[in-house]
This record gives sequence, structure tokens and C-alpha cells, in this order.
Amino acid sequence: MTSREENRVNQALQISGVPSPEPDLQELMVLVARGDQDAFAKVYDAVSGPVLGLVRSVLRDPAQSEEVAQEVLVEVWRTAPRFQSSRGSAMNWVLTLAHHRAVDRVRSAEASAAREHKAALLDRTPAFDEVSEQVETRLEREQVRRCLRTLSELQRQSVTLAYYRGLTYREVAELLTVPLGTIKTRLRDGLIRLRDCLGVSA
Repeated sequence: MTSREENRVNQALQISGVPSPEPDLQELMVLVARGDQDAFAKVYDAVSGPVLGLVRSVLRDPAQSEEVAQEVLVEVWRTAPRFQSSRGSAMNWVLTLAHHRAVDRVRSAEASAAREHKAALLDRTPAFDEVSEQVETRLEREQVRRCLRTLSELQRQSVTLAYYRGLTYREVAELLTVPLGTIKTRLRDGLIRLRDCLGVSA
């Protein structure tokens, strides 16, 4: 056998020895769309590994990743009729579902954490009367109330949270959902007005 013939044989072996990355996955999805459970079992075996890998790369947490991966595979079974081979491969369609579901879980977790943080700050925030009582040893209560009422709502809230409750500027900004720079400006203006109203010398 000449070297040229050997090269042809080797090329043929290499070509025939490369497995298709998605054997019949397109056709299987058509069957799944018709409710074929055997076809879905084959699709499950083909895509479950890549789905879990993609989801885990987004979520990091193993337990949550497994949960979301199962949700994705259920969604594949439920929404299989929406798959259109003309728009791309079955694997890409499934992985797109997985990515969307993983990102949704991240956003949901972030929103939940933000709500809990805000609730914790609110729990630490005293009522208006409590603030007045805390400063009563230094200033007359009625005078403090009257002067606080001369401030804008945002100024009063900022001063109350930052100076009477001890929250940081950043915590005040997060709690009131206002930019940090705006909070600093309102605090400065509010304190100046409060000082003038109370007759405190600079």
C-alpha cells in the first residue's frame, strides 16, 4: 500500500470514527413534541449533562443547580412543540432554556436578598417619637419635632436614619432607594436647616 493510499484510509477512519454530537436529536424532539416518552428518555440522556454544566456555571451552588436542571428538563418535555429546527439545533434550544432559567434563579435570589436586607434595616429604624425621646436630654422635644417638620420628607428621613439611628450614608441610600450623592446633599441641607431652626451656633 502506497503512502497516498494509507493517508486515504486513515482519513476515512478518522471521518467514520467521529461521532455526531447530537445523534438524531432533532428527530427525537419531533417525537417528544408528540408525547413520545421513549424519545424524551433519549433526549434526557443526551442533554442532561450539558444542561447541568451550564446551569452550574451560572449558579455555582450544586443543590440549586440540580434543582434548576430538573426544571429545565421538565420544561423541555412541556414545551417541545415550540422547538423549530429551522431556527437552530435542538441542543442550542435546550441550552438556551437552561441559561434563561438559571439567570431567572439568580435574579430571584438577588431580589429576595435585597428585600430581606431592607426589612432588616426597617426593623432597626425607630419611630419618629422614639427619635425625639433619644435627644430629649439635649433639646426640648417639641422644639425638635417642630424643627424636624420644617425639613422636606427626604431630609427628615435622612437625618433621622443617619444621625439619630446611626445608619451609614450607604445604608440610608439603600433603605430609601435614593442615590448616595443625593442622600449626602439632603443630609447636609437638612442639618443646616435644623441647626438654624434650633438656634445652635455653628
